[in-house]
Amino acid sequence: MSNPALSNNPALNGKTLSADELRRIYDQPAAQTQRPGIDVPASEASYGGVQHPPVAPSDKPMTYENTISKTILLFVIVLAFGAVGWQLPGLALPAAIGGLVLGLVNAFKKQPSVPLIVLYAVFQGVFLGGISGVFESQWSGIVSQAIIGTLAVFAVVLILFRSGKVRTSPKLNKIFMVSIFGYLAFSLVNVVLMLTGVNDDPWGLRSGWLGLAIGAFAVLLASYSLVMDFELIQNGVQNRVPEKWAWSAAFGLMVTLIWLYVEILRILAILRGSD
Repeated sequence: MSNPALSNNPALNGKTLSADELRRIYDQPAAQTQRPGIDVPASEASYGGVQHPPVAPSDKPMTYENTISKTILLFVIVLAFGAVGWQLPGLALPAAIGGLVLGLVNAFKKQPSVPLIVLYAVFQGVFLGGISGVFESQWSGIVSQAIIGTLAVFAVVLILFRSGKVRTSPKLNKIFMVSIFGYLAFSLVNVVLMLTGVNDDPWGLRSGWLGLAIGAFAVLLASYSLVMDFELIQNGVQNRVPEKWAWSAAFGLMVTLIWLYVEILRILAILRGSD
């Protein structure tokens, strides 16, 4: 799955929840029991995925609204620190490394950590601002084009998902996992070749038509990752998981959209560099 922060939680990935999983997710003590139809309305007593699991009275459930608000907040942070990176492009590389570490930590944490998620947005903002400023100085208008392209892909995927025309499947998920590992392996080899001077092209192996083809493939992967994100968020809302998991959902969306933006930015740079 593209975002372990979402898919590792059984309440978000659509799997049937056991009693132990419900206690863990909802932070309920093992000795605490709820009697269907008495402590919990009968309509909320089934955990099969059709009816809602119980939510502790003190817990607010995850909703589309609070997921959207948290996502917007994170992207405001990205934009704010993007201005810092734009002015200080030398910080882009250390910010990228810090963002990678924080991304992995957040992705595999069993419980969402708001400070770490916010810190990830800070580092990614500095990184994106730095590389965007460098690209914009070489190709005027490329950043706005990349932003428009990212928003367009996001809107199309969201509309298709809402209409029910696109959904994930176990077979496609397996294909996605194989593809993403292949893409990551290629990217790692490409970076090593560039750093060691074996390939002195500015894009390494990703130049010319090959680079465009790989970029288009990466955009397709990111688009399918968006579908996975939307589906996992939908499962979380339908299962009425606690509101804290909306932070994980916002983090997952941010990871995918940042990846999508970087890929579109790179495609545009290759196209404009060949003019």
